[in-house]
Amino acid sequence: MFQPKQTRPEFAISETERLRLLEPPAGRIRVVLDTDTYNEIDDQFALVQMLLSPQRLAVEAIYAAPFHNSRSDGPGHGMELSYQEILRLLERLGRSAEGFVHRGVNAYVGPEKIAREAPAVDDLIARAKAGSPKNPLYVIAIGAISNVASALIKAPEIIDRMVVVWLGGHALEWPHTREFNLMQDVGGAQVLFDSGVPLVQVPCMGVVSHLHSTVPEIERYVEPHGAIGEFLSMRFKEYSDDQEGWAKEIWDMAAVAFLLDPDWAPSVLVPTPVLTDQMTWSVDRGRHAMRYVSHVHRNPIMKDFIAKLKAHAGQESQV
Repeated sequence: MFQPKQTRPEFAISETERLRLLEPPAGRIRVVLDTDTYNEIDDQFALVQMLLSPQRLAVEAIYAAPFHNSRSDGPGHGMELSYQEILRLLERLGRSAEGFVHRGVNAYVGPEKIAREAPAVDDLIARAKAGSPKNPLYVIAIGAISNVASALIKAPEIIDRMVVVWLGGHALEWPHTREFNLMQDVGGAQVLFDSGVPLVQVPCMGVVSHLHSTVPEIERYVEPHGAIGEFLSMRFKEYSDDQEGWAKEIWDMAAVAFLLDPDWAPSVLVPTPVLTDQMTWSVDRGRHAMRYVSHVHRNPIMKDFIAKLKAHAGQESQV
């Protein structure tokens, strides 16, 4: 009989404390972003919306995550491409990268569940430890979870000082969960789900897959707004290949949106699923709870993004 793999976390927090940390936060919160920025085009939109929301999000650091597909020669190369893309975005936003952007791991945690070394991993551990259960660090993760999983393996005691908001995997009722972020590092994702860290899962297919845009919308509402709007439009149109009737998911924005306004990404509490080696979900109703985003309201997310982009361009023109 098939038995799904699961492990007991070395460090544990009470379910009462976990549920408290999983409550949608109020006020201004500490955040870091973990992103495979060059993998596609939606990470760029998420990063910009995050940085243009300082009243809500106190962004402490950005980490480059690994990826491997046709745009990279391997996970380490993908991480470096993402690092350089982050620098390009910050330059157009007029933001310094010094001490703010950190390179991530060059290899996945993998089935052996090995913590990989990287400046991003050490920075994440230090920032989590600098907080407290009453002032946790929110980790917005929108790529392979290797940096975060490495930190959890290396310093499991940080689980009560952080909340991970991960865009990864598909809906729990989807027939499989062979989603890019998850399938890049299944072992890392298993570490995340088994660690007991307070987790908000933002699934892709079946939940945020209708968060998309089109070339005409981007040309009209994004491209005119400063150097960053022009850059985002260029990236979007490069990806489109001028296809008629084409729309592109920009679902990475949903992870940021959940923290900006939880009403934009309604969620429920569910038992954390077991992720099998076959990239399917297995149900164990006795598992610790996680928060599960079950829907996203696309229009207010885009309206917020466009309004902030327009305001930033206005400030830019006055300098």
